[in-house]
Amino acid sequence: MSTEASRTGPAGPAARAPGAVLLCRAQPDSVAPAARLLRERMLLTRAGEDWSVLVPEGRPWLHGGEPVDRVLTGWATALAVGASWPVLALWWDADRAGFVLAVGFRRPVGYVWLANGTPAGEDEAMRTFAARLGLDPVLDVQSLDQLTKPAARTDARARLGALLAVLTRVGVALPTGLIPGEPVARLHEAARAQPDARPVEWPGLRAAVRTEIDAVTHPRLSPWLPWSGDPRARLLALAQLTAALPVTAWGVRRRSAGWITAGALLLAHGALGLTYDLARPRD
Repeated sequence: MSTEASRTGPAGPAARAPGAVLLCRAQPDSVAPAARLLRERMLLTRAGEDWSVLVPEGRPWLHGGEPVDRVLTGWATALAVGASWPVLALWWDADRAGFVLAVGFRRPVGYVWLANGTPAGEDEAMRTFAARLGLDPVLDVQSLDQLTKPAARTDARARLGALLAVLTRVGVALPTGLIPGEPVARLHEAARAQPDARPVEWPGLRAAVRTEIDAVTHPRLSPWLPWSGDPRARLLALAQLTAALPVTAWGVRRRSAGWITAGALLLAHGALGLTYDLARPRD
């Protein structure tokens, strides 16, 4: 059954409310500025030594009627194109659960299970997922391959738990009580209980621009930033503009806030980059 169908599926205890979390392979201080640009209220906390987790309120799928997987794909893509770290979205609804991994400008890769745990994705996606996260090509891939095979008494929630068990090998450690498949209220309660938890909200246009400017101090990112004068910044700006229009058009056709946000961010970053490049004095 499709995600769209899940919105009109049977009510009751068996119909699990949609939800999601976003895992970012970066420290919370690096994740917060990028996450604010999504304009979604979230809680941010650490999820391991080199990982952070974002717990969204979920307005687009809880109140806006949008499929949770489509929104999370757009959000993960929007975060990844403007950062140097991968973003892994875990999502679930009454009928399915799955994940989406976004890394830079690469096409997102993901996998889906039906509510009863039946695999409904491509086996090759798991191998691509492992390669992009730097997982062990033998031991970890064998564990992931088991998630693509039928298993009795293993539902979609258990599949996500098994996936997270594999990810502990690259440092993922979700806070106690923050369990995929739980209601949004419980996820927020678990995240809020962490000593470093912080809210993430849209700060307004002026503050968002200042955040972008402050990022120039980061030595790994500075050559790619619009005002650096580096040729790589010009190439990145052109690539962002090229990708922005089809991404935004896709979001408008699908009425997906996540994809529209991704397109808007690409357009803004690309336009800013070319503006700085054209205005910069030439030697």
